[in-house]
Formats: sequence, C-alpha cells, structure tokens
Amino acid sequence: MSLSIHPFDPLGPAEISQAAEIVRNAFTNKDPVFRFITLKEPLKKQMIPFLEQEHRKQPGMLPPPRCARVQVIVREDSGLGQLHELVVNLDDRVVVSKKHLEGKHSFIDPDYMRQVEAACQADQALQEEIRKLNLPSNATVCIEPWAYATDGMNDMSERVSMCWFYMRLLDHPDANYYAYPLDICAEVSERLKVTKIYYLPSAASERIRSEPRPYDHQKIHSTAASEYHPDLRPAPRTSTKPYQVVQPDGPSFKTDGNHLSWEKWTFRVGFNYREGLTLHNIRYDGRSLFYRLSLAEMFVPYGDPRSPYPRKGAFDLGNDGAGINANNLQLGCDCLGHIKYFDAWHNTASGDPLKMPNVVCCHEQDDGILWKHTNFRTQNAVVTRSRILILQTIITVSNYEYIFAFQFGQDASIHYEVRATGILSTAPINLGDKVPYGTIVAPGVLAPYHQHLFSLRIDPAIDGYTNTLQVEESKAMPINDPNVHNPFSVGYVTNSTNVEHEQGLDLDFTKNRVFKMVNENKINPITGTPVGFKILPSYSQLLLAHPDSYHAKRSEFGEHAIWVTRYDDEEMFPSGRHTMQSSGGDGIASSIKQRRDDSSCETSVRNEDIVVWHTFGSTHNPRIEDWPVMPSEKMVVGLKPVNFFTGNPGLDVAVSNQETNKSVLVTDESVTGGTAGCCPSRL
Repeated sequence: MSLSIHPFDPLGPAEISQAAEIVRNAFTNKDPVFRFITLKEPLKKQMIPFLEQEHRKQPGMLPPPRCARVQVIVREDSGLGQLHELVVNLDDRVVVSKKHLEGKHSFIDPDYMRQVEAACQADQALQEEIRKLNLPSNATVCIEPWAYATDGMNDMSERVSMCWFYMRLLDHPDANYYAYPLDICAEVSERLKVTKIYYLPSAASERIRSEPRPYDHQKIHSTAASEYHPDLRPAPRTSTKPYQVVQPDGPSFKTDGNHLSWEKWTFRVGFNYREGLTLHNIRYDGRSLFYRLSLAEMFVPYGDPRSPYPRKGAFDLGNDGAGINANNLQLGCDCLGHIKYFDAWHNTASGDPLKMPNVVCCHEQDDGILWKHTNFRTQNAVVTRSRILILQTIITVSNYEYIFAFQFGQDASIHYEVRATGILSTAPINLGDKVPYGTIVAPGVLAPYHQHLFSLRIDPAIDGYTNTLQVEESKAMPINDPNVHNPFSVGYVTNSTNVEHEQGLDLDFTKNRVFKMVNENKINPITGTPVGFKILPSYSQLLLAHPDSYHAKRSEFGEHAIWVTRYDDEEMFPSGRHTMQSSGGDGIASSIKQRRDDSSCETSVRNEDIVVWHTFGSTHNPRIEDWPVMPSEKMVVGLKPVNFFTGNPGLDVAVSNQETNKSVLVTDESVTGGTAGCCPSRL
C-alpha cells in the first residue's frame, strides 16, 4: 500500500477496480452485480498503535492491511438473487472471507427504484386499473417505490417494493406531484413483477379496497397553494439584499488529502455509501478526544394505523444509504463563504468506480459571541466572537432532505446538527373527512404523522481509549436534617454514578441528568475529577409504536435515549447491518441481551473501550406551514469538555475589533463604513 494512502482514507477509484476484479474471480462463470465496494476499516487494535506512532511522528510506521468490504448479488436462473458479502485484502489481492447472506436483502438505490417504476409502467393490468380512476386528461402519473417495512403480512424471504402513486397536472418535471396522491397502490417482487394491486383507504373508517373509485376532480386546487419550484410560483420577494461572506486572507483551515486542521483541531474525513460523512482520530491541541463519530442510523416510522401504511417505516441509512443519496453541493447555495469540497467514490453495478463530486463541504462561519465581559467599574468591555468550522453533507431520500453538519468550536466543543426539510409524504383523503393521525394540507391531501429517530454513534477516546460513562444528577440537599447544613433550604449537590455494564438509559431533565464520558485514569489537576466530555442531548420523544410492533422490533435503539456498549469492530449500526425487510432481533438491545446471557462474553463498560449511542429526533405532526415544502426543522446534539482543561480553552482566541471585522454602520440616511468599534487596541 502506498504511504500516501492513510488507513482511514475511503477507497479510491483504482482500489475499487482492483477489489471488483478480485471478487469477479471468486465467482466462476457468474456475473456478480456489485452493490457496494467500500473500505473495511482496520481493526481498532491495529489502528491505535499506528495512530499513536503517527501522532508522535515516529518513523517506520507500518499501516494495517488495506481491505475492502464488498457486497454483490449473484442472479439465479429464476431471477432471484443470492446476496454475498466478501472481505478483500487489497495488499495481498486475496479474498479473506466470503459469506452468503441467506434471508437478507440489500439496500434500495435510485437505479433499482427506476427499474421498479418501469415494471409498474409496463404492467398492463396495473395500467388498466389506473385508467379506471378517470384522471384528468392532462395528468401524468408518478410512481414512487419505497422499501417494504415489515408488517407481518407478507413473506419477507424475497424482496418486495411498495409503490405509491401520485399525479402531476402541470407540464413541468418539477411540478409537485405530492399535491395529488392517488388511492391506488402496488407491490413489486424482486423479479420486477407487479404481484398485487389494491386501493388505499381514504377515510378513518375505510380499509383496503379491491374496487376502484373515480378520482374526485374537486380535489384539484390552485397551483400557488402546492407548488414550490420558482418556475411555477409568483415572483419571489425582493426585500432580501445580497449577503456575502468575505475572508480577505482566505480560510483558517488547512487540508492535506482527507486530513483537516483548523485552530487546534485535527481529524480525518471519511465517507462511505451508508453513513455518508464519518470523522476519525479527532484531537484538540494534540489530545485525543474521539476515535470515530458518525450518524449510524435513522428510522422514520409513520403513525397511520390503517394497512398498508404501517409499511412506511424507512431506515434511511440502512435501506437507502446517506452516502449513495448525497447531494452534489453547489457554491453559493448549499454552503456560503470559502468552501472546500470533498469528493467520494462509489461503484456501478458492474464494479466500475463512480465519482460523487462535492458530497461534503467544509467552511467557517461566524457563530455569535464566544465570550464577553464588561467591567462595570471601568465600563471596559472585552468581547471575542466565535468562529466555527462546519463539515456538511446533504442527502435526498425520496421526498425528504436531511442536512447533516458537524460543527467544531474554538472552545473545544463539537455540535452535530440535523436539519430536516423537503416535501411531506402524502396520502389521499376524501374531501370533508378527517383522521386523528394526520394533517390535511390541501384538498384531498393528508400529511400523516410520523417520527424521525436518529442514532449518533460516539466512539470516545478521552485522553486514551479506556473510558467510562458517568451519570451525574443534581439533587436538592435535605432540609431539617441535623446531619446536613442547609438552614435556608437552598443548597443542592451533584451525585455521580459510573455505569458498570452495557445497557440503555434515559434522559431526565427534572434531575438535570448529564451523561459524561470520562477517563478515570486521568485526573484534572485543579478539580481533582476525571477528565471528560459531556453529551448535550437533543431532548426528543422516543418511539411511539408499541414494543410488540415490527417498528419497535426493528428499531431497538428507539427504546432509550442513551446506550453504552463495549467496542466491537463489527457493531456499527444500532438496528443491525441488514435492515431491509428485517424482522427484528438484530439491534442494539438484542446484542446486549445476547452477551449478557452468554457467560463467556464480557459486558463491563467501566474503564473499557466503549461506544456511546445517542437516540434523538423529531415527532413530526405536520403543520400547514410545512406545505408545499417544509422549512428546516433543526435538531442539535453537543459534545462539550467537562473538567478536561485547566480553564477556558477559548481564552486565547483573539479579541474582536472593528479594524479586523470591518462592520458597516447603518443609519436612517445611509450605509457607511464604521469608525468607532469594540475593544480598540491600546498598544
């Protein structure tokens, strides 16, 4: 392996081609369909000594073997496919392991969705049923395939796609077809054959029907009410003046391949087909903080109880892939300022490299005031503005967009921000009817209630790789207790408990419950407590589906807000590696239980190499203001030092001043360059 390739670097095009060639040779007289060719990250026990040598700049570093994880489908004569997963050693050009994943299904991708759509268009029986709807003469039927969320009503041994139908009435490719959901539905088999056609319920009392009903033309409504594209809307407001980000000396960050440094931060940028953006070996001022950070899963269960709507339960990472669905980000639109883009590489079905440009943008942003104090005696103010570094990726999964951003602060904090936008997935409803599990956003258009549950995977390395999860709670001191001095009944203290074994835990704001990742072997010389980082959680309602439901069985991470497990190189996803049409039992809770029931397995997480998982999200009960396109809904998780330093780590950030920032004074008469400003230099 070339030393110019770091072990954490994603596979490049030459490596993807090499892996494909090796895998083809492993299937004699077969033509495998390549699903993914991605980096198999080195074993952590191999990476730790490598990273420590690298940090100390010691010569003679030997990198771990460079390996690829490859998934292929091998078609049988029947048209069904056998799913195989292989590990390929690229250095030795050999297949290390090969496994037939019987009963498992691969993710759905845009190419497959187009094939399913084409199968529906080619099916004469289905087209005849659509004709019976008596749609307007200018209607164009749009088909949206979804992964089938297991509901116990079908055999899941074969892959099934659910197809939802809509129509657009304007001769424009970006017309909003979600404004006209149709009440017809179809199922398509893995052989790309339409196997079932039925009609959806359109009222609370209705159930699946086998007979069509003509489309109610009174549902047709104003273009202005349901279109979002500027071509189809009135002229936009003109009151917003240009806003430009100017950095006359260029950005403060530096990149060397996938290695990024900014202020006192250093880390490596990764990217894969499933998680999208990943971060590795995160350090501040040379001190180790996190081995790896990533969004590990996202589950979107819909709350409409009428069949077949429970089949809307999307694992947008496990079933679709954040990497595969990443947007090509554009200057001046998705990111503002001085932008560094990172490209990624995926693969085609034939195993050829496929470039994905601009999937991650990196830029700086002003974030308000970092710290300030005014001495009331002298009226002298010292103020420092906060600058943050943002690494952002955006994905589109059918109707929804998700904006994922890691934000690094000058105070050694990290924030992970999720913004949800896009268009609501809609369902038909009869005019004049209502249901208690959705919002009517246009005539005959129901936006069902649903949840977005995310799992942030945090692999801490707080001043080392053996850490402990500590739970701190604030508690009022007793009163009228002769052994406790609290005469004015105002005292309170904190109690801390170290988590001993793998488990799930919950938030409790009534106790100010704080989860800290600490290194018990490194004591702060001033506070006398272990150095650590705390989680600033995104308080969220957890999964609403009943524990006996398939939604709950398949998304076990939604049971608790915090999970802690021992590190395992193969345990990367809280709902298991294969979520497509899964039945449950592969998630984080099941894994913990299996280890607890196996006397040969260790479950201790105190002073161990641990992983912490945070479940957060949104219970989205749509508003009319979410229509026709949804304003971004923001969720933020924070990671903040707690007794890690000996003082404010942002104290050495330069004080803000007008000479540098060049703000402009706005008066009633004009806009002029300002003269007086904050914190003038007295040197």
